Amino acid sequence: LNVSGMMKNKHLSDSVRRQCFYKFREYITYKSELYGIKLVIADRFYPSSKTCSHCGSIKKDLKLKDRVYSCSHCGTVIDRDYNASLNLSMYKLA
Repeated sequence: LNVSGMMKNKHLSDSVRRQCFYKFREYITYKSELYGIKLVIADRFYPSSKTCSHCGSIKKDLKLKDRVYSCSHCGTVIDRDYNASLNLSMYKLA
């Protein structure tokens, strides 16, 4: 997320500030070190929602209102958020 960019928006800044994203990341880092879990932070520009989790093709024209991801190459039809979660689970392998 572009947190610094969202903080510049007068309508979002108060809500973003209350979310405490930095504190959440500190907690996740602490807990993963405590339990010996490897924490992988994905790049901010990684196209997890736009990449097909089945064939790997990238859909450039995906809009935020599109809630179902349909791949034009392999024909996979999947929920957009589930598709992104599958791609992020494979991020460390890429």
